[in-house]
Amino acid sequence: MFAPALRRAVFETTTRVPTTTTSILPPAFLLPFSHRAPITTVSHSLETGNVAEPLLHSGQHISSGLKEAIASRPTSQTASSTTPSPAFTSVPYGQQSLQVRTITPQIRQLLPLLRAQSAHYITVHIHGRPYLLTQGDTLRLPFLMKDVQPGDILRLNRATHIGSRDYTLKAPATVKGTRDSPKQVFYLDERLFVCRATVVGTELEPERVKEKTKRRQRHVRHVRSQHRYTVLKISQVEVRSLEEYDELVMKEQGRKGKARRNADASEELAEVAA
Repeated sequence: MFAPALRRAVFETTTRVPTTTTSILPPAFLLPFSHRAPITTVSHSLETGNVAEPLLHSGQHISSGLKEAIASRPTSQTASSTTPSPAFTSVPYGQQSLQVRTITPQIRQLLPLLRAQSAHYITVHIHGRPYLLTQGDTLRLPFLMKDVQPGDILRLNRATHIGSRDYTLKAPATVKGTRDSPKQVFYLDERLFVCRATVVGTELEPERVKEKTKRRQRHVRHVRSQHRYTVLKISQVEVRSLEEYDELVMKEQGRKGKARRNADASEELAEVAA
């Protein structure tokens, strides 16, 4: 049934006289496959000789509009875009340690009362872990502290609480971290107190034996381990007076001013030499 229709269509197109510039061929779906998609003889190998010249340099083509935009861009913007990005960025869920370097009038009023009462306690942080201590306590750290020897005196300057029987000086509350901002831990100003610890030595725990086995096997492997811990003795816990605090603040400001003056002098010498 399809053959007579095809024959009739071909006969009509050949006998009809074309009145316009349109093609006299039948519709495309009636033509053979060879007329629909002409066969090419171009090789598809990876040799550059078989590829047309415009295709070889197609990746290097830049439009005129893009060239004008690049030429009109200021030099400062192009220089900033070419500078490498910093290697280290802020890590989400990290921790940031901050010290409160100012005291309020209320702290100035109550600090002498806190200093007058003896037997102070303090909450110090060592490697992010809090320890509630008083003078004379012995602290066994849950790790082996490196680069210390028995007899060394350590200054513990990260504290969140220091108090007595009736008064307590606290640091601001910890700000919980989010995906965008790290966790912020606030500590007391180290110029308000003195906490020193003496390294007593190291302690070796009893030997631990752990049995390891695999399912459906009779062999049992015994793993033996012994950990060493550093032992500290708290030798001093003291709250400084307001006079000592103000003296330390003045000394620190004097050192900063001297360093600033030295930096300005070095810059002037460099300008004169240039």
